[in-house]
This record gives sequence, structure tokens and C-alpha cells, in this order.
Amino acid sequence: MNKLKIFISSVQSEFSSERQMLFDYISTDALLGRFFEPFIFEMLPAKDDSASGAYLGQVERCDIYLGIFGVNYGSENSDGISPTEVEFNRASELHKIRLIFISSHPENLRHHKEQQLIRKAENEIVRKKFSNAVELKTAVYVALVNLLEEKELIRVGPFDASVCKNAMIKDIDIERIRWFVQTAQRKRGFPLSPDEEPIKILTHLNLLKNKKLTNAAILLFGKQPQRFFITSEIRCAMFYGYEVEKPIQSYQVYKGDVFQMVDKAVDFVMGRIDIFIGDRSQSNQVNTKYEIPRSAVVEGIVNAVAHRDYTSNGSVQVMLFRNRIEIWNPGKLPFQLSVEKLREAHGSFPANPLLAEPMYLAGYIERMGTGIPDMIKTCKESGLKEPEFVQNETFTAIIWRKEQVTQQVTQQVTQQVTQQV
Repeated sequence: MNKLKIFISSVQSEFSSERQMLFDYISTDALLGRFFEPFIFEMLPAKDDSASGAYLGQVERCDIYLGIFGVNYGSENSDGISPTEVEFNRASELHKIRLIFISSHPENLRHHKEQQLIRKAENEIVRKKFSNAVELKTAVYVALVNLLEEKELIRVGPFDASVCKNAMIKDIDIERIRWFVQTAQRKRGFPLSPDEEPIKILTHLNLLKNKKLTNAAILLFGKQPQRFFITSEIRCAMFYGYEVEKPIQSYQVYKGDVFQMVDKAVDFVMGRIDIFIGDRSQSNQVNTKYEIPRSAVVEGIVNAVAHRDYTSNGSVQVMLFRNRIEIWNPGKLPFQLSVEKLREAHGSFPANPLLAEPMYLAGYIERMGTGIPDMIKTCKESGLKEPEFVQNETFTAIIWRKEQVTQQVTQQVTQQVTQQV
């Protein structure tokens, strides 16, 4: 089948990076790239055709008009109308599919003609607000997947965007939503209040589909996510030696929402690795340093939870050996990435975008596409071997421990730590 052509319309100077981001994302995404062909005016080579004629020709050839409306109205033609509004009007006249995304700026900051354009769009079609590039990307993803389902081009959407069968609003933990909003406000300036209605917060995060809870909503804020997804747990084990063998020194299975599971799994590791304990020669406080940076452990576990294949019967496994930590993730790298490309800054291609965005907003994911390079850097700075990554039936991250334990190292046992304090 021919791909559906998307015309991305906005004031170029205001949303130049967002336009390029959406073009790259839609073009390279494993699902969206199969069905959509995006266009931005920057693609056209310089030629004699008038600018207005060129962009109106593209509007006429497109199937979908994707408008991004913000603060600026843009340059005006002899009739006092900006290119963005001309494009919107033409798309409306031709009955094109129109998707409108509006920045969350206060109204008093918008050009008065931009306000009028937004009101006109709101009277005709449903629009979605966004406050940053991550939210815009997620909102576009949701809108395009919904469109594919409406046209029956796909019968089953991405896992995280699919409706969670038999889930009801009573299955959502309201206190966990409030915790998330408070955390996201502190970490990323999340715009909503913890006192907002849960439905409004879930809607803002694109976690409802046709007013029904998505799989991502249950994994993020469900009271008992494992009632719906039994293998979404994290299994943690500590072994005496270098291989998986009995007896197992310690074994825990953690359930709950993704935030709770990550926290528990990280604590499992940090509570069982070695810790360097200093003295009071330089200050009144005793300095401590883990043999493996906490940030590296967090990144490995968060990556496994956020990017795993939730349709798999496998679970995330965290295994602590004498010389390494292995984190097993039942999933595959996206086709845009290889194990080699992971080691350098790369584009963000989350397997579960609706799950990944709230984890980013809550500070569990620091920066899109930089987590693995940061993990490698912190491990090397701590004198550890460079982490390894293996893609077989599962994706495995290996974080190496220190090769030798000196007399400065003390096992993390409360009695011994107390003696130092």
C-alpha cells in the first residue's frame, strides 16, 4: 500500500527543532515508518516556484495535515494571513485529516491572530496540548496509532497504547498518581497539580484510549499490575559464585507498578554489593562509596523495565554474581540501533513510548538516548571494566564488579557500618 503523506505545518522559526524531530521520528519508527511519509517545507530545494505555491501543492498532495500552533503567528501575506493559517484553511477546504497540537503557553503570550487561529481549529476538530518536545512526540504517536486503527490498517496497536482488557478506573491507585505528579513537578516542571482529577492527569499523559485505560496506565499506576500482566514482575537473585547454580544466596520477586519495582530491584543490588567506608579525617561525616555507581545500576534496571517486550512470557531478571551483575530483558533492540551504536549518543527509540515518557517525567530516565553512554562513562570513572551488552533471545546488560576487594572494602552489614560510625 502507498504510505499516507503527512504535511507538518507550523511557524518554522518557532518549531524548527520539533519539526525535524517529528520528521525523523515518523520516518524511522518501526511502526509509523511503515504507514506514513512525513513532509516538512525544509525538504524542498531552492527553486523558482513561489513559496506559497510550493507549500500549497504539498498540502493538496497530503493525506494528513499536522499543525503545531504556538506563540508566534508568522509572516503575513497581502491579505494579512500567515502561511500556517493558509495551509490549515486549504487542508480544511479539501477535507484532509487534520491533527492539531497546541503549545501550553499562557494565552496572553500568543499573537492575537494565533489565538484566533487556535479558536478556529478548536471549533472544528479535536486538538491536543503539549508543554515540551517529549509530550509532543508522544501525542503525535498516539494520534497516528489511533488513526491506523480507525482505518483498520492495523488491528492491534502497540502494547502500551492498547486498551487493557477488563481494567477499570477503580484498578488505578490514586495515591500513586499523586506521588507521580509531585515527583514530576519537582523533576521536570510537570504542569498539572496533584489535586487534579485522575482522569485529567491520565488524559494528559495519553494513557486513555476511547476513555478506557491503556496497558501503560495499569503498569504505571495500577493497584495490582500483575493481575493483568503476570510476567511484568522483576526477579532478583544473588549467587555465591560466577554461574547460575544452587544454592541461591538470596532470591526475591518484586511486584507492583514500574516505579516500585525499579526501586526495589535497585535496593536489592545496592544492599548486597561492596561499599567503601572512609573515616573522619577530613570531615565529621563518614564518606561512603559503592563499588558500582548507583546511577549505573538504576540505568540498567530502568532500561530493562521501560524497553522490554511485555507480550513475552519472560520477566526482567537481575542476577548478582561475585564478579558482575547481569540484567536480562525479554526484548529486542529496535532495528535503528545495534549493540555498537548503544555505546554512543543516539536517537531515542522506546519500545513503549507511553510507558517511557512518565518514567522520564519522574526522573527515572534522565535524558533520551544518553542513558547507556552515561552508564559506560560512570563505570569507567569508578575504575570498572566497561559494561557489556548482548542481544540474543533476550537483551542482556553486564555491569562488572571490582576484580579485587581490598582491606578498605567492608561488606554492607549494619553491624560493621555501625562500628565505623
